[in-house]
Amino acid sequence: MIKDLQDVLSTNIKGMRRSAIRELLKYLGQPGLISFSGGFPAPSTFPIEELKGIISEVMDKEAALALQYGTTEGDNLLRTLLVERYKKAGIDMGLENIIITTASQQALDLIAKMFIDRGDTVVVGLPSYLGGLSAFNSYGADMIGIPMDDEGEKPDIMEAEIKKAIARGKKPKFIYVIPDFQNPAGMTMSTKRRKEVIEIAHKYDILILEDSPYRELRYVGETQPTIYELDGTGHVILLGTFSKIFCPGFRIGWVAGHPDVLDKIVVGKQATDLCTPPFTQRIAARYIEKGYLDPKIKQICKMYQSKQKVMLDSLQEFMPEEFTWIKPEGGLFLMAYGPEWMDTNALLLDCIKEANVAYVAGTSFFCDRKGHNTMRLNFSYETEEQNREGCRRLGDFFKKVIAKRS
Repeated sequence: MIKDLQDVLSTNIKGMRRSAIRELLKYLGQPGLISFSGGFPAPSTFPIEELKGIISEVMDKEAALALQYGTTEGDNLLRTLLVERYKKAGIDMGLENIIITTASQQALDLIAKMFIDRGDTVVVGLPSYLGGLSAFNSYGADMIGIPMDDEGEKPDIMEAEIKKAIARGKKPKFIYVIPDFQNPAGMTMSTKRRKEVIEIAHKYDILILEDSPYRELRYVGETQPTIYELDGTGHVILLGTFSKIFCPGFRIGWVAGHPDVLDKIVVGKQATDLCTPPFTQRIAARYIEKGYLDPKIKQICKMYQSKQKVMLDSLQEFMPEEFTWIKPEGGLFLMAYGPEWMDTNALLLDCIKEANVAYVAGTSFFCDRKGHNTMRLNFSYETEEQNREGCRRLGDFFKKVIAKRS
């Protein structure tokens, strides 16, 4: 092995950090552990029987296509079906407006590669999705965090911070938002707030990166229009994925946007993996074509709504009164807030050892490394019984922490 690895490492890799969520996975084999940490869909939602038949059909009739290299833009049938789904939802786009990626995490990396030079400014939420922050950080972005209320990022603070950045000669490359059931906070951006963010983007001629992995997992309330739809000027890049509504193991996502933007993303993707696997793309396309996806989404929503209710009721029953939490309209997560003095990151391993419950400490989601008193909880993966038991254990653990402090 080379004597000093640090001497040959790139600046980019030196700036990267291990994912706090991925690191927690090593504890999942611990006997009896209840994990609220990952963003895992429930395995019971996977359409195993339907996929057996589709895979067999693809191998019988389309093996030469499915097992060969594919185009970087993605399987044309899958892209066409996605365009049709957006059109049914009232969103106008064509085949030239969508490409397939190896899940939406690759899309985040490609967009960061495309737009960010070291020291460039990006606007994000406080808190924001860890995978997005990691992608932007890996290319040396200087992230400006915008605090949120129950409608989303605060537009007055966003505009003030953008003005300051422009005055420094650091006009932001884009504004990154997760408007539907935001990960990790769980809030949904109001239509009014979406329009305000668009107005800011237009005023200062800045792109918006709209990350939308959970949009179809709504349990209550009214569906809000996408920012992409409200904009209509090409200022918005929209990301989607099958990971939460189909099979995360297939690693299929997509980017919708202006053809000029997508052209550059294709160039970046060709240097990364040439193409997303044609095999999984064609299986996904046939699954949609056979009419399986929408009934499956309804089934998933019914299950997750029930699981979410169990967690919310159990938190109300068991958690110390010093805690508050978000009540999301959909998605997979909620964020809990402890007293200001609490450090959930420092308490995490004790919670795993003593209560046999895992969560994600909130600091991972704050670009300013604050949020020390917060934690993200996932309700989709464990059973309803485990959600209740995990909340009971969590409540007992934090009651002891608070009592010890007192």
